[in-house]
Amino acid sequence: MRLMMCLFLGSLHLLFADETYLVKKDFLYRKDDSSLSEYQRERCRLDLYYPADSSNFSTIVWFHGGGLTSGNKNFPKGLQNKGHAIVAVNYRLSPKVKVIDCLDDAAASIAWVLKNIETYGGDPKRIFISGHSAGGYLTSMVGLDSKWLKRHQADPGQIAGLIPYSGHTITHFTARKERGLEAKRPVVDELAPLYHVRPDAPPILLITGDREKELLGRYEENAYFYRMLKVTGHQDVALMELDGYGHQMTNPAHPLLLNFVKRVAPLRQPPKKDKK
Repeated sequence: MRLMMCLFLGSLHLLFADETYLVKKDFLYRKDDSSLSEYQRERCRLDLYYPADSSNFSTIVWFHGGGLTSGNKNFPKGLQNKGHAIVAVNYRLSPKVKVIDCLDDAAASIAWVLKNIETYGGDPKRIFISGHSAGGYLTSMVGLDSKWLKRHQADPGQIAGLIPYSGHTITHFTARKERGLEAKRPVVDELAPLYHVRPDAPPILLITGDREKELLGRYEENAYFYRMLKVTGHQDVALMELDGYGHQMTNPAHPLLLNFVKRVAPLRQPPKKDKK
């Protein structure tokens, strides 16, 4: 497939066959005022990849992994050129900040997308949240615990779906480390997605690697998360285990995400305008 690139008016134009995608970089997703620290100005940034000639498209917000201690925003190749937008998010990292600050950044970035994606042609009711490992944890926490988005005057009910890849469902090991606990000591409290299971959460697709190749108990955590969501009455949750793949299972997971978005997005169509 031929790829052409050109720089135009501060945007990167990517031409894939007959579709044109635009890339706009380094939006500051927090309010630009004197209260922001230098580190917030550096890390609270997102990039936007979107189809130039479409409207009412879905958007996938993507959080990178790295244990909440490392990593940088990126557009997964397996999600590009599929007719939707991708928002790649940076957030502050431990040990410079606490896990609650990572969560607040994630919520602030999602709130920015909810409030601004329509400007670029996206449907604000078709916003899906995803990410790998630490990014999967942020996905589940912000998607399940409504207080994070409400802090940023955003409606959690607008989220169309959650697709965490190999994310913690217990309290994240970096949060446990902040308390002096070992990584192998499980905790379920307010910083655990499991703590916030609710029947009215958005549709959820949980994806992990092979239980024998994953990080400590990661499949089993998600299996229990799945079961408790079902027990509480959630009507649209599924769990996928990718046999033969370890924790770095993103590439085979992307088609599952795309099928999920394709199924759920039509259910989130905005009401049709009355003809005059």
